[in-house]
Amino acid sequence: MPYQLHYWPTIQGRGEFVRLALEAAGADYVDVARLPEAEGGGESALGERLGDLNSARPAFAPPFLVDGDIVVGQTAAILLYLGPRLGLSGVGESDGLWTHQLQLTIADAVAEAHDTHHPISVGAYYEDQRDAAVLRARAFRDERIPKFLDWFERVLQCNPAGSLHLVGDTLTYADLSLFQLVDGLRYAFPKATARALAATPAVEKLHVNVRRRQSVQAYLQSPRRIAFNEDGIFRRYAELDG
Repeated sequence: MPYQLHYWPTIQGRGEFVRLALEAAGADYVDVARLPEAEGGGESALGERLGDLNSARPAFAPPFLVDGDIVVGQTAAILLYLGPRLGLSGVGESDGLWTHQLQLTIADAVAEAHDTHHPISVGAYYEDQRDAAVLRARAFRDERIPKFLDWFERVLQCNPAGSLHLVGDTLTYADLSLFQLVDGLRYAFPKATARALAATPAVEKLHVNVRRRQSVQAYLQSPRRIAFNEDGIFRRYAELDG
C-alpha cells in the first residue's frame, strides 16, 4: 500500500523535504492533494482531512503522512518515521538519533528563512511588512546563513566516515534536507548564499552530489518537482538579498 503524503499542491514548502526522501528511496507514494478531485485529491481533500472532527490525533497543519492506520505530522517526525523504513537514517540507534538532530537544525533554518519575508505576522501580506522584512533579511543573510552553513560544514568535515555525507558513509534524509535547504537559499538569497557557500566547500559539494544522484535528478527534472515560487517558504525578493 503506498504512503499517502498530504501537503499543499502548488508549493514545495515543508512537504518537499518528505517528497525528496520518498523520491530518493524510490518509495511508492501518492501526493494526495495533487491528484484530481475525481480521484479523491485536490485541496478539498486536504481540507477535509484537516477538518475531521472525529480524528483522535488530528494534524495541526500539513504535511502529514498516512501509512495504513498510522498518521504522522510535522516534517521532522515524518522523516524520523520514514528514515529506517527507507534506509535513510544511517546504521543503528545512534545514527538515527543524530540524523534526527540534524533535521531539527535544518527545520530551525527553514523557519528563519520563512520569517525573513513574514517577520511580523504570518497572516499579513509581505507588502504590509516589507520594511521589517528588509531588516530581518539583512540579519539572516549576514549572520544566520553563514552560521548555519558553517556548522554543517563542521559536521561534514568531522564525520569519521568522510565529508561526503552528514552521517556515516551513506545517504540519509539529512543529506537530502540539507540539499533542499541550500537549494532554497540559493533561490531566495542568491548573492548571500553564494558568499556563504564559497566558505563551506563540503556543503557545496554535498549539494552537487545529491543533485547528481540518479533518483534525485530524475525527480528534479520531472513535473512532480514544483518550481520555487513566491507562495512558498523560500521567496525571492530582490530587496532582501545583498
